[in-house]
Amino acid sequence: MRDRAAELRAWPSRNQVMTEFRVGAPKAKAALAALREAGFDPTNPTATAVVPVLHAVPDLADHAAPSDSPDETDATDGTGTSDVPASPDAQDVPAAASSPVSPVADPGARRPRVPRWPLLLIAAGAFVSIWGGWVGLGELTGFGPIRLLPGIWDEFVINSAITLPIGVEAYAAFAMWAWLAPTSAGVSRTARRFARWSAIGALALGAAGQIAYHLMVAAGVSHAPWPITAFVACLPVVVLGCGAALAHLIHRPGETV
Repeated sequence: MRDRAAELRAWPSRNQVMTEFRVGAPKAKAALAALREAGFDPTNPTATAVVPVLHAVPDLADHAAPSDSPDETDATDGTGTSDVPASPDAQDVPAAASSPVSPVADPGARRPRVPRWPLLLIAAGAFVSIWGGWVGLGELTGFGPIRLLPGIWDEFVINSAITLPIGVEAYAAFAMWAWLAPTSAGVSRTARRFARWSAIGALALGAAGQIAYHLMVAAGVSHAPWPITAFVACLPVVVLGCGAALAHLIHRPGETV
């Protein structure tokens, strides 16, 4: 750059230095300042002592595009805005410094949670009523004590009527969980759709069973009509099929919602 200034017999502008030597604005500015401090006079280059070697100045805008302005004062458009675009690295520095700091949530703070103990009271009352209704309906339709392991353990007797409340109501709760599970649970759309309709059906079936039992008890019926008996006898098989199908759908990969 010293030889170029001597050839021009004048100080080159910062933009000229940037264009000819392919450096950024800070480096060009530092080189010109170093030459001036060394006492170099481009109008009389022979009278100037040898200039020491200039050291490279770190620059964030090495690849900045120079402006067409003839001097360094024209690098701005008069409004204080530079017409020399900075490099991507230079743009990141002020952006990061001026970006607003988002508030950090206190990890120790907890959201207020709705107490769950009232649900235990509700579930206890529903359990007594539902259990009694299904067991009573099962006895009216032929369910009753059976030897579960005949010839092996004859004393092991169980009332098969308990299979109705366990199967129907437990499946309804399981289907409701799959229906209302959060997105992070990974339940596919198909599984949610099946769970929604089967949960509604199981709850409606449970309500219908309670109605049928109480109506027959109020009417003094000791044995349920055959259509009700046939339908109730099929419930364990239907519940098993719905539960297995829903479990397979939940574990099958699919698009979540």
